[in-house]
Amino acid sequence: MLSVYILTYNEELDIAACIESAMLSDDIIVVDSCSSDRTVERAKNYPVRVVQHAFESHGKQRTWMLESIAPKYEWVYILEADERMTPELFAECLQAMNNPDYIGYYVAERVMFMNRWIRYSTQYPRYQLRLFRHGKVWFDDYGHTEREVCDGATSFLKETYPHYTCSKGLTRWIEKHNRYSTDEAKETLYQLEHGNVNWLNLFFGKSEVEKRRALKDLSLRLPARPLLRFLYMYFILGGCLDGRAGTAWCTLQAFYEYLILLKVWEMKHMPKPDSDIEATIDENSAQMTAPEKLSI
Repeated sequence: MLSVYILTYNEELDIAACIESAMLSDDIIVVDSCSSDRTVERAKNYPVRVVQHAFESHGKQRTWMLESIAPKYEWVYILEADERMTPELFAECLQAMNNPDYIGYYVAERVMFMNRWIRYSTQYPRYQLRLFRHGKVWFDDYGHTEREVCDGATSFLKETYPHYTCSKGLTRWIEKHNRYSTDEAKETLYQLEHGNVNWLNLFFGKSEVEKRRALKDLSLRLPARPLLRFLYMYFILGGCLDGRAGTAWCTLQAFYEYLILLKVWEMKHMPKPDSDIEATIDENSAQMTAPEKLSI
């Protein structure tokens, strides 16, 4: 058997279906980032553990979770509230755990958007490390998300999981990606100044994960990124074959890329407030008497 961690923040619409899909395991741990909706209330309707911890970043939240909340079993699976476990995937996880050669496994997502699997324009199969031996994996921040650090060899599972990326509506998607674009802009500036492109992995990477990460590092350095991303997703990857949902998906991704570029420009060129001057003004203001403030 394996333990399942479920990460949540304001997921009252998704949490029930997510937990029910994971109840193939008898050890489910909901790690909530102090939601303001009924996520915790709904989660407690099920036989699960619920722990709340203030969110700092995706990497730190995962690392805190793994270090602070002991699972019942040696192997764990990380699930997010808008994702689902399937019986086929769960069965393959149990089988894979018996292989002593690997400490973790990557699993591919099936992005569901506008009631359709976006098969082509999402770079399917796009893998995430989800199943691993507890104590052998931790996470670092990268852009708006995280990257895993593994103490041992990893492999890939054949089964996939559905990811309902827009299950809470387009407004929530836009709000979320507005936040994500800020972190991505910061990571873009850092990579342009300190990073490089791993050309060997780009063409001869041992896995899709290595190739995709090298491709992202390259994309940060290309001109007209929003337009190139749309053309790449729609024509080269075949997003045009995903129908109306594919057109909408590619357009949203190009918009997201453009938002990142705008924030990169803003971070580089917009003047920052002088904290020293502000501190001096606040200090002087605090020393003034009420009549003096009124006279001003």
